[in-house]
Amino acid sequence: MPYDTTRLHHVGHIVENLAEASGLYERLGFVVPPPSCPAMPRSDGGAPEPFGAANTHADFPDSFLELATCVRDGATARLPADTHLVPLEAPAEMLQQLVERISATSDNLAAHLDRFQGLHILMFSSPAIDEAAARLTAAGVRHGGVNTVRRAAPSGADSPVETIRYLEIDAQEPNTGTDPGTVAVPEGRVGIVADLDPGIQSARHLDHPNGATGLAEATLCVADEELAATRHRYATYLDRRPRQEGQALVFDLDGAALRLIPHSALPTTLPGEEPPALPALVAYTVTVRDLPVARDLLHRNDIPVREKPGGDLLVPAKAALGTAVVFRAE
Repeated sequence: MPYDTTRLHHVGHIVENLAEASGLYERLGFVVPPPSCPAMPRSDGGAPEPFGAANTHADFPDSFLELATCVRDGATARLPADTHLVPLEAPAEMLQQLVERISATSDNLAAHLDRFQGLHILMFSSPAIDEAAARLTAAGVRHGGVNTVRRAAPSGADSPVETIRYLEIDAQEPNTGTDPGTVAVPEGRVGIVADLDPGIQSARHLDHPNGATGLAEATLCVADEELAATRHRYATYLDRRPRQEGQALVFDLDGAALRLIPHSALPTTLPGEEPPALPALVAYTVTVRDLPVARDLLHRNDIPVREKPGGDLLVPAKAALGTAVVFRAE
């Protein structure tokens, strides 16, 4: 029977300063377009100003990396100068509802940042998200229901509008469409998103100077005594069992994996890394076409990197705004 969750859809790196993060990702060899941010005037007749949350992506054919931040009052200098402001347009009776929803998203990002700067979003891809939602409900997993949002598709896409359908796990209340819910998963925002539309995704910039081709792995570190409970949670979320690899538990997906590691295994899994809190998404891995080319680019851009056993390249979290970045030969 086919799985209703098939691969990693995206991970989200939440940062304090999106301008700094965009510069870092360019030095890592990723193409990151100008971020988008909602905007509205602070006073009648005033010019729209950014508020809420801003984000951008490094895109691959069937996955992406997200960079996101909350726009705190007076902190717009932390956004890149080329940030695309999206003025809010909605019927008067819906505008306040929209503002509240964006503000709730921003508050959620701020809460993650208060915990630490780094990876806080883990989303899995589904070819059948309604079936996935029904399965989670039957298994007793609380979630906010399947939500649908639409946005303009990139130029050259098959359709002018991109439809995104997603659910968030462990939302406290069912999502009515007016409130994104309060997410209670301890490691961050975890959920399932309908597969990316290839006719739309292909119109985005997919050619990166570092040769990155896809999101291959996310690593979740937990306290040793929490490993069994976390294993059970993700076995239920993903409807599959992990395999044992040393001290790690690996959930194999289509061309990607989620790696669960106890804290005691961190020194051998990610040498030199230490999360600021547990549980924590401590690293993500991308595949690249040519590992020596990626290594040379990192060296030229003064990015510290060391080789892991097996040949993967590791950029430490201290050099990458709170998350380790691993490059692996395709």
